[in-house]
Amino acid sequence: MTFPMFTIQVPGSTANLGPGFDSIGLAISKYLHIDVYPSDSWHCEAKSAMLEGIPQDESNLLFQTALAVAAEYGVTLPYCHLEVTSDIPLARGLGSSASAIIAGIELTNVLCGLHMTMQEKLDIGSVMEGHMDNVGASLYGGLVVGTYDGQRAMLVHQQIHQLELVAIIPSYELKTSDARSVLPPTLSYAEAIQGSGVSNLLVAALLKEDWSLAGEAMKRDLFHQPYRESFIPELRALRTMPEHPDVYGYALSGAGPAVLCYVRKGAAASVQAEFAPYFSGCIVEVLQVVNEGSKVITHDETIRSL
Repeated sequence: MTFPMFTIQVPGSTANLGPGFDSIGLAISKYLHIDVYPSDSWHCEAKSAMLEGIPQDESNLLFQTALAVAAEYGVTLPYCHLEVTSDIPLARGLGSSASAIIAGIELTNVLCGLHMTMQEKLDIGSVMEGHMDNVGASLYGGLVVGTYDGQRAMLVHQQIHQLELVAIIPSYELKTSDARSVLPPTLSYAEAIQGSGVSNLLVAALLKEDWSLAGEAMKRDLFHQPYRESFIPELRALRTMPEHPDVYGYALSGAGPAVLCYVRKGAAASVQAEFAPYFSGCIVEVLQVVNEGSKVITHDETIRSL
């Protein structure tokens, strides 16, 4: 039996959490796994049905990222064969592209012995993704709150414990570019003040783990959800449902179309059972917040790649 040289594991993520647009991310219990084998060419083999049809050569996002990192550091990426499995659905707003970018960074970091810092990984991931929320959550795990100015990302990282998630995942895809196309080019000064105030409230509530207050802030987003709601009937449906005592709030996951409900610890299974009949065309499942980010697994130990 041939064993991989190492395995890369990267969690998926949700972003925005309502008004935290392009600046808040949370790692979730869906994963991208990559077994890395030596080879005489670059080849990517999908091992799960969800990844069927992804490019197998260096045009794959994993290799594109890895090769870009190698070029940035002036090193040569060795050929390798990747066996990839994932339960992160594509084009649903659950961080599939960000997880691939972080995995590509980890791939070059290990194969080329770069010993990259977390900040270096974050900066490169943010450049490639265009913002830091999903890549930051997949890299660090837990909750990340930060900003990216086009060159350097900064964030605050915190573990989250007293929370579960119920994900409502539609069968249809929504490209981020389409979801961004409906956003207004500008907001008035008054709207910007109101929107940033709600976002500030969300951040303060998250860092205190005051989930009732955080859930209320999620509903008052002015930055993106009111515009994207026309694409996503599931979000509209949640707005019309009576308040649930175990549900703190809900928010579009990234650009959507998945919607996440933020639920009292221990209550997610019952909320899932109650909500599933209302969303028969969707996967309705329980997810957990994961406080561990990307990691590299060798044959004899698990290490955090630094």
